[in-house]
Amino acid sequence: MINIKIDSRKVVPGDTFVALTGTAVDGHNYIKEAIKNGATKVVIAHDVDCEVEKLIVEDTNKWLIEYISNTYKEKIKDLNILAVTGTNGKTTTAYLTYQLLNKLGEKTAYIGTIGFYLPDEEYIELPNTTPNILDLYELILLAKEKGCKNVMMEVSSHALDQRRVEGLRFKVAAFTNLTQDHLDYHKTMEAYLEAKMLLLKQLDGPMLINKDDASAQEWIKNNKNIQTYGFQESDYHIIEYKDILTGTEIKFCNENREYEVKTNLKSKFNVYNYMTMLAIVNNLGYSIEDVVRITEEIYPPKGRCEIIPVKEGIAVVDYAHTPDAVEKIIEAFNERKKGRIITIVGCGGDRDPKKRPIMGNIASEKSDYVVFTSDNPRTEEPQRIMNDILSGVTKTNYEVELDRRKAIVKALDLMKKNDCVLILGKGHEDYQILGREKVHLDDAEEVRKYIEK
Repeated sequence: MINIKIDSRKVVPGDTFVALTGTAVDGHNYIKEAIKNGATKVVIAHDVDCEVEKLIVEDTNKWLIEYISNTYKEKIKDLNILAVTGTNGKTTTAYLTYQLLNKLGEKTAYIGTIGFYLPDEEYIELPNTTPNILDLYELILLAKEKGCKNVMMEVSSHALDQRRVEGLRFKVAAFTNLTQDHLDYHKTMEAYLEAKMLLLKQLDGPMLINKDDASAQEWIKNNKNIQTYGFQESDYHIIEYKDILTGTEIKFCNENREYEVKTNLKSKFNVYNYMTMLAIVNNLGYSIEDVVRITEEIYPPKGRCEIIPVKEGIAVVDYAHTPDAVEKIIEAFNERKKGRIITIVGCGGDRDPKKRPIMGNIASEKSDYVVFTSDNPRTEEPQRIMNDILSGVTKTNYEVELDRRKAIVKALDLMKKNDCVLILGKGHEDYQILGREKVHLDDAEEVRKYIEK
């Protein structure tokens, strides 16, 4: 669709190849391969010896952003592009919204952590929550070509800071929460919030804010078109919720009218996710009655509070990988536990090390027992990551098993009647990143293998 490529392997005859300079890879080293594959023009930051048309620019990344946004933003302006940002809850909120709008008959695409989804088609795996600007525009153009009216997007702070969503106009946007994460990149929580709030510059409609979040007032004072949701008095006011066997019942109020709804979602944090989704869809013109009517037909995505019966208890696979998310999910299952909470958790390598001791402390303090293991160690030494985690642990209710498969088996072996094993950190991911290599590993699959033994 777009005859520009930044990956020489994807070049087809007639394409323009843009040589981006990153921290790990310099696209200028792949110009010969791009030309061999058919590139007829190259965009470069310094002169190179080649036989095709050359455009030398000061910054190839800046050129790409401006070219893509200026060339294609008009082609997608009739789409409703919807955004959700925040530390936790983006994927569940966005995926619920995607499902519900399609159930309402509005063909909708989803772009986010678990991939690119079109209704009734195979999903496409994505390398980032929000792809690079070239891939992002290609996906949005594909959604339009397939007849979509809406595109529901997760928008990360990295994407906003790096201008990956440049040129997009958002019809409705929502903010879930802000808790510690990505400080390896943003350095401070203030900078992290500022990156999130860049979204406001591209917003045409209402900004939906979790009023219970500590940063809510910062959002409210920076934008006039704000609506709120939460347990505090708000536009979408959560009165109470009740945990039931198959999900959660929620009572809430909007414009002085009370509603009750039964969802297929578990725990308090999913009450927030549901209300965020409801507010988005309501602001697209659908009545709350329409949303409530279809609610029991929608489900959380894979790896988001995914419950698997094991022995006479349950295993729960969840993506929780921040201190706040880990704390919330352990607390949620503590509230309803009949047996013990056994938690499996680790921390990713080459990412914010400051959160590691915090997560170690939360896991050991809130759980009956913990098996600390590896997440995606990437290029860091797993034992070094583990030492950081254990530096925050003061209790002795844990063991360490760096091999994640063995850690899952150990925790499941420990299970007794009514116990709950929380397998946290990777959720939907079906791989583990060891060094620079992706190795197949799916937490839910490992649990099912254990059951079948």
